[in-house]
Amino acid sequence: MNFDELPDFERDLKSLLKKYRTLYDDLEIVKRVLEVEPNERPPFSYRIDGLGLETCLIKVKKMACKALKGKGVNSGLRLIYAYFEEEKSIVFVELYHKNEKDNEDRQRIKDNFK
Repeated sequence: MNFDELPDFERDLKSLLKKYRTLYDDLEIVKRVLEVEPNERPPFSYRIDGLGLETCLIKVKKMACKALKGKGVNSGLRLIYAYFEEEKSIVFVELYHKNEKDNEDRQRIKDNFK
């Protein structure tokens, strides 16, 4: 599986790393899971519908973060990624904490996956 990141995702990650220092390690764990099972897996992740795009976009609702002690997968971190099944590729689109933002940035998604 090939993994890539949008420049906006890199900014999200850099910003969140100031608060959550284990994010690089946490993302490596997510990558290992996605290599085995890249499709949505309710209730932990689900497909984002209603965008009018053919690209498969998935929102991970329950991303574990070691920096949030005692919270585990109920950390409140959200990860949005695009899964390209034929190319066996995943592009990370957005990373945010649920307290800082209500939903994914649909405009960012549409701008990058027309």
